[in-house]
Amino acid sequence: MLDTSSVPVQKPETRTAAESQPPVTPTASVRTAAAVRPAPNPTGAIRTLGSNPATAPIVLHPGDSIPHRRRVLYIVLLGALTALGPFTIDLYLPAFPVLEADFDTTAAAIQLTLTGTMIGFALGQLIVGPLSDKVGRRVPLLAVTALHVLASTAAALALTLELLSVARVLQGAGAAAGGVVAAAIVRDLFGGRRLVVMLSRLALVSGVAPVLAPLVGSALLAVMPWRGIFVVLAVYGAVMLVSAIVFLPETLPPARRHERGATTVWQRYRSVFRDRVFIGVLIIGGMTFSGLFSYLSSSSFLFQQEYGFNAQQYGLLFAANSVGVVVGVQAASRLAARFGPQWVMAWSTAVLVVAASAIIVTDQLGLGIWGTIVPLFFFMTGCGFTFPCVQVLALDRHGKAAGTAQSIIGATNFGVAGIISPLVGWIAKDAGITATTMASVMAGCAVVGVLSLWLVVRPRTVERLAP
Repeated sequence: MLDTSSVPVQKPETRTAAESQPPVTPTASVRTAAAVRPAPNPTGAIRTLGSNPATAPIVLHPGDSIPHRRRVLYIVLLGALTALGPFTIDLYLPAFPVLEADFDTTAAAIQLTLTGTMIGFALGQLIVGPLSDKVGRRVPLLAVTALHVLASTAAALALTLELLSVARVLQGAGAAAGGVVAAAIVRDLFGGRRLVVMLSRLALVSGVAPVLAPLVGSALLAVMPWRGIFVVLAVYGAVMLVSAIVFLPETLPPARRHERGATTVWQRYRSVFRDRVFIGVLIIGGMTFSGLFSYLSSSSFLFQQEYGFNAQQYGLLFAANSVGVVVGVQAASRLAARFGPQWVMAWSTAVLVVAASAIIVTDQLGLGIWGTIVPLFFFMTGCGFTFPCVQVLALDRHGKAAGTAQSIIGATNFGVAGIISPLVGWIAKDAGITATTMASVMAGCAVVGVLSLWLVVRPRTVERLAP
C-alpha cells in the first residue's frame, strides 16, 4: 500500500476578490502612458497628454502630440526659413544691369557675385548640417542666421565690387541654415506618412521661391535702389532670427546626439553615403534641380528676346509655372503617403523626360510659343512632384543624421545646378538661346534622373513608409 503520510497536503487557499481575478494584460494605451509619464519632455515641443494618461493616444513620433495650431506655426516658420536661401540667391537678379553700371564693370564680374553666393550657400550647408546633428538645432540656426543679417547689411553698404562679393559669399553661408535645419527639425518631430506631408510643405516653398524671388526683386527695384534689396534681406533674416528664438524649441535632445554609429561627422557622412537609395535620390534631386535652373537661367533671354515678351508678360509666365509646382507638390504629398514616394517618382521623372523632349520637337516643328509654354508647364509640375519625394526617401532613412543628409541634398542641388545650368549659354554661344538649346539640357538632366531611379534606387527594393 502506498504510504501517503509523508506527502504534504495542500490546504485550500483563501484569496481576496482582487487576488482571484485573472491577471490583466495592460493595453497598448496604458503601456504607452506608463512609459510616457516618467519620461522627461524630449524635444520641448510635446505638451502634456491630458489629465488621464491611460486614455492618451499612442505616440509613435514626438510631433504626433503637438497641437494642430502649433503645427501650423511650425510649418509657417520653417517654410519662411527655407525660403531665405532662394530669396538670398535670386532676389537681386533683376538688379544686374544697375550693378554693372554703378560699379562700372562687366556683366561677367557681376555674375561672379551670384556664383559666390551659391558657393557660400553650398559650403554653409555642408557645415551647418553635421554641426546641427552634433550640438543640436537651435545653436547653429541662430548663429548662422545672425551671420546672414550682418552680411546683408554689409552688402547694402558695400562701396566696391570686391566688398559686395565677400558679403554675398557670407550671405549665402548665412542663409544655408534655414533649409537644412528646417528639414532636420521636421525629421526630428515626425516620421512615416506625416513626414511626407510636412516635408511636402517645405518642398513647396523651396520649389516656388526660386521662381518668385526675381519677380519680388523687380517689384522692389521699382520703389527703391538696389541697395534696398539687401536691406530687405537683412530685415527678413532678423525677423527669422527673432522668430526662431521665440517660437522654435530644441528638437534634438542630448541623448540622441550621441547615439551609437552617429557620434562623429565622419560616421554620419559614412552612414549616409553607404546607403544606395540615398545616393540614387541624391542624383535624382540634383538632376531635377539642375533642369529647373537651366530654365530659370535661360528663360529671360528666350522669352524676352526670342519670343518678344515684355516684363509683365514674362512675370505672368513665371506665375503660371509656379502654379504647376504648387499642384505637383500638393498632389505628391497625398500620393506618396498612399503608394510610396519611389512610385510617384517613377511617374514624375518620366514626365520630365517627355515634357523636355516635347519642347525640342515642337520647336523644331516651328509650333511657336505655345509649343514651348504647354510642355514647360508639365515639366515644372513634374519638378513639383519630384522634390518632396526626394526629401522623404532621403530623410526617412536617416533620422540620426537628418541634418547631415539634408545638407548633402541642398549642397548637391545648388552645386550641380550651378555647374550644369550655364551649359545652356555655352551651347548657344554662337546662335543664341532657343527653346531647343534650353530643353536639351533639361532633357539630359531628366534622363540621368530616370536612370538613377531604376538602376540605383530600384523602386521595388524600397520598403514602404512606416505609419
